[in-house]
Amino acid sequence: MKFRIAFLALGLALVGATLAVAADVSGKWTAQVPGRGGQMNESTFTFKVDGDKLTGTVSGRQGEIPISDGKVSGDDISFTTTVSRGGNEFKVNYKGKISGDEIRFTRVREGGQGQPAEFTAKRVK
Repeated sequence: MKFRIAFLALGLALVGATLAVAADVSGKWTAQVPGRGGQMNESTFTFKVDGDKLTGTVSGRQGEIPISDGKVSGDDISFTTTVSRGGNEFKVNYKGKISGDEIRFTRVREGGQGQPAEFTAKRVK
């Protein structure tokens, strides 16, 4: 009986560890991202994952912007960029759900300015 309980506990621990492993989103992803006035803009996301830490850049109309505070946990991804425009800086937060070769993102500008934007990024193969 003790053997069965120990075996069951080990099995549950292995399943839990497997579920907590971060998805590998390393590489390039592209998306059509909603901009001002509903205009769609192409953005390229370049990610590198080390454990649950996410680094990389977002490239588009604003140039190449580094990612900060990036994390990947299971199929969840989040990071922040700092954008400079007209002498002002503001942070943009991205949260997404990874599903195979797609990430469904919600992008929100800190401070409540602007509307949240939803878009899907696809892995570049």
